[in-house]
Parts: sequence; structure tokens; C-alpha cells
Amino acid sequence: MPHPLSYYFRIKHENVVGLEDFYESRTHYYLVMQLVSGGELFDRILDKGVYTERDASMVIKQVLQAVSYLHENSIVHRDLKPENLLYYNTDENSKIMVSDFGLSKTLEHGVMSTACGTPGYVAPEVLAQKPYSKAVDCWSIGVITYILLCGYPPFFEDNETRLFSKIMRAEYAFHSPFWDNISEPAKDFIRNMMEKNPKKRFLTEQALRHPWIAGNAANGIDIYQSVCEQMERNFAKSKWKQAFNAASVVHHMKKLQLSHSESSPLPLSMPHILAQSSTQNDIEMLGRCHGEADGLDPNGNPIHAASLLSCSNSESGGGVCHSEPGNTLTDDEKRQVTNFQSETATPFRPSKR
Repeated sequence: MPHPLSYYFRIKHENVVGLEDFYESRTHYYLVMQLVSGGELFDRILDKGVYTERDASMVIKQVLQAVSYLHENSIVHRDLKPENLLYYNTDENSKIMVSDFGLSKTLEHGVMSTACGTPGYVAPEVLAQKPYSKAVDCWSIGVITYILLCGYPPFFEDNETRLFSKIMRAEYAFHSPFWDNISEPAKDFIRNMMEKNPKKRFLTEQALRHPWIAGNAANGIDIYQSVCEQMERNFAKSKWKQAFNAASVVHHMKKLQLSHSESSPLPLSMPHILAQSSTQNDIEMLGRCHGEADGLDPNGNPIHAASLLSCSNSESGGGVCHSEPGNTLTDDEKRQVTNFQSETATPFRPSKR
């Protein structure tokens, strides 16, 4: 039988963190990973001072190249998210490195079925607990792209059942004023990556040919202030919430599994749960952007008195809100969403300026 880490030693790509060596005990594997010292993606953005669509496009292009390589080698990452995108070193033009292959899997017959990932980044077919393919990684890249261009997640709800229902319907929007200065090619790229139907969703090869990635369609307008404000409010605090809720998450998941086992003979598939502790860097993130706040939003975020969220219109007059009207969940899908709940999915809302 092949060693469970054998496929990892085959990974050799300039944008993928490599496995240098490993040691095995009776109960554990100890992995020696390639050293990357440039820090996390969000920290670098917050430190830049100037940030444009072109910066986001260059990041996503490197991620696509890395994931395309993995897919060519029949490896699906299954947990792509901003925290797993690191800079190789501290140089200003450092390359991006895709890390953390704890949930990755080699493709068998082209499909997988284990429900795993990080809430907020998982594809609709995973939440529906259906067999899925490498297209789940492309959905996650679409979610990351959305966040890089506005600073908040595409799906936000106070209630987890509604949150997962929105993901399963691919119900998201490009809100004004946060998306007013974002180009139409960027929005088109996101629509193709976050396509509900995995058979219609862009694969990495198609994504790499899109004008926003391969051409000059990404605009150079500075969006640093808006993106920075949203990132610091939504993502720095999410780490504190995850750390605070770590014990209750485990307890909650155990209760769900117990209640399901008592009512049904079928095993319950649950998403991979990840709790992160806050650091001094997270606290320092709150001081990097400036602006007077006018109270708190429903999530406890400082808000600025400005226009209410709405869906912006494209130059042609058509709305740029994206959803699947009339595509309501079936009773069976609703039950699947209810069974998939997790307290790690922090309800996000873009803060009003």
C-alpha cells in the first residue's frame, strides 16, 4: 500500500509550499515543510498603503497556476482560503505560496464525497453532501477573489441555516458602494468561478485565459481604503470569535452527531472544523486604517454613516446582483443544510461607511 504522504513528495511547483522531509512515530507524522517567511495575504494587503484590482489579479493568477498544477497531478486541495495563501519572503514582489494540504486528496474516478472544508469557502455541492470534483477548488478561488476586491465575504447571515442556504443557491451580490469602482471583467470572472452548477463553473485552465487574469482588464483604481476597512473589521475579529468558540464548537458538533445517530442509521458527514487563536498581529490590524465610526452594526463592527447597501447597476443598465431567482431549496436540501451547521461560520456583514 502506498504511503499516505507519497503524493505530497511529488508536488514541485514554485507557488506550492513543498514537503522537505517527515518523521514518523507510532502515533504521529512530523512534517518538515518548506520555509516561507513573508506572512499572510491579508497582512500584506493591509501593509501596502496602495492596493488595486491589478494587485488582486496577480495574486489570483499565481493561485490559479498552483491549483492548476495540483489538478493536473490529480490532487484537490479542498481547503483554499486566504489564511492558506502565504508570501514566500518579505520582498515587495514576493511570490504567493499555497499551503496547508491537511484536507487535500488524490482524485479517484474523478469524484469525492467527504464533506470537508472551511465554512464560507465550501462549494454548494459539498454543503449538499453530493459527490463533487476538483471544481470545488475553483469555487473557493472565486470566494477569495470576491473578498480581495471588497474586504468582506460574499455570503453573510446571522443564522447559519440561512447562510448555508444562500451558498447552496449561489445567492450573492455586488453591493454599492463597495463594488462601484470594480470593473465588469472582475465581476464576470467571479460569476464564472462562483457558478452554482459545477459542470458550468470555470476550471483553472479557463480561468487562466480570462481577460481579468491573462489580459489588461483589471483596472488600476486604488481601492485600499475601502478594502482595508472591511478586512480589519470582518477578518481580524473572526479569529477572536473562532478562538472564543473553540470549546463550544466541539460540544455542538458532538451534540449534532449524537442527535442524528439517534434519529437516523445513516452516518453524518460534517465539515472540517478549524479554530484559530488571536495574536498581537490581529490586535494591531485594527489600528492600520483610519476613520471615525458611528456605532456598531449587528455583528459588533464599527460602522460609518453613509449610503445603505444596495445592488449597483452596470453601465448597460442591467443589475449586477447575482442570485438564482426561483431556485429554492427542496425539503431534502433544507434537511441537509440543517445537518451541516457549524458554529465556526462567523456571520459577516459589510460595514456601512
